[in-house]
Amino acid sequence: MLNKIRAAAHHTYLRLVLAFVAGAMTALAFAPYSYWPLYLIAMAFALHQSAGLSAKQGMQYWLSFGFGCFAIGISWVHVSMDTFGGMPLIASIALMAVLALYLAIYPAITGYLLQKLSPATSLSRNLMLFPALWTLTEWARGWVLTGFPWLWAGYSQTQGPLKPIASMTGTLSLSFIVALLAGALALAAAKRWRSLLVVVPILAVLTFIAPLTSNVEAKGENLSVALVQGNIPQSMKWEPDALWPTMLKYMDLSRPEFSADLIVWPEAAIPAPEHMVKDFLYNANQAANLNNSAIITGIISQRGNHYYNSLIVLGNYGAKQQEQADYYGEEHNEFKKHHLLPIGEFVPFETLLRPIAPFFNLPMSSFNSGDFKQDNLNAVGHQISPAICYEIAFPEQLRANMNDSTDLLLTVSNDAWFGTSNGPLQHMEIAQMRSVELGRPLVRATNNGVTAVVDENGNITHQLPQFEAGVLTADIPLVKGHTLFTYIGQWPILILSFLLAFISLLRKFKQ
Repeated sequence: MLNKIRAAAHHTYLRLVLAFVAGAMTALAFAPYSYWPLYLIAMAFALHQSAGLSAKQGMQYWLSFGFGCFAIGISWVHVSMDTFGGMPLIASIALMAVLALYLAIYPAITGYLLQKLSPATSLSRNLMLFPALWTLTEWARGWVLTGFPWLWAGYSQTQGPLKPIASMTGTLSLSFIVALLAGALALAAAKRWRSLLVVVPILAVLTFIAPLTSNVEAKGENLSVALVQGNIPQSMKWEPDALWPTMLKYMDLSRPEFSADLIVWPEAAIPAPEHMVKDFLYNANQAANLNNSAIITGIISQRGNHYYNSLIVLGNYGAKQQEQADYYGEEHNEFKKHHLLPIGEFVPFETLLRPIAPFFNLPMSSFNSGDFKQDNLNAVGHQISPAICYEIAFPEQLRANMNDSTDLLLTVSNDAWFGTSNGPLQHMEIAQMRSVELGRPLVRATNNGVTAVVDENGNITHQLPQFEAGVLTADIPLVKGHTLFTYIGQWPILILSFLLAFISLLRKFKQ
């Protein structure tokens, strides 16, 4: 009897280890590796191996899978805590592990409900219930506790063949399809190939049809841009003595590029409240005006006792050629970041957490949030829809802020917090998907990379090397029209997922 118990425990332990390894393998499906088939293989393996488990065992199995996925996939999170947060390495890794364990709860919920409602391998379990539950839990992860929609399964298709489908119902629909394909692969592993032979042609047709659902077409205009990458060391970025050298560096890098219509400086390129640098802003505004150009820069804006992570426009805003372009300030032609980064830009329960470690008292970690929906920025007569850093990961926010006249998507960031890790590369991958969904070219200006230009199909057309100061110049062909996602967003895939989960629940009750 004792030997049987030991054998069962050993088997359970081995099963959970294999689940962790399968989850860890999914990290290779994202940037910078982009081996997208690995996500399908890992998920199909986990789905096949979890068949027949109890609900509790299913929860444990998928918790281990999710922990492997996030412990490896977002291991870069600890860099900011260790290098800039004043934490010992062991503490930063421990906190990163806690975050990974929290994120693993969402796959665990999928595993529990999957085994509770349909424990044995079947068509409905693999092709209906599993994709529905996976999609719903990823969606929940994108908004619960302000949300962390990183490493959605759909982002594994940024370099994959299914990417065009995101223009219809978004990246979350790709998560559904990846889970659907994994379900078909798991059935094939159980010698039930027919589902795979049906699903693959249907998806191929969808991929072909996706561009036909969009009326995005060339506008016949180009916009020349210069994206400035200052490569300011994070350790000195917020030092008072570094303020003027930093601003002058951005101006020196920009001066030879004033022939461009639009010059973009990254997030918090001017690391000071707006009112403290009025003279510099006035001079930069005049320089851009005289050269028939505009500068968009990250800056800290202040309204009373409230501080915002903002973007402002200097120079010619209404048209390329203006007789005079006064710098208004005071919320005119300004974008305030809405979706703030927990800890980095605001501290929940700050009275409890701030005394614990310097990590909870990072520079500028007391920002206020701007409105969810804001006007586009006007620059040289063009409408530009912005997102600052982390909020590029929230597709519905980008969709809400785009209008019929939007010419360009813009995102700025400072990923120097994460050193040479994969974090900035995954961030770039996420930004590419916003172009696919919304059918607009996108420019991304960062402090030390990845600074790049993306076309309306989500392909990088121009890019600067990371960790070098420089300027990326490009002529961007503008487009007009809308994708299907622009009109309907991700709601169809959410409604379908809720419906499939509800049908499975009714079946369970009838049984």
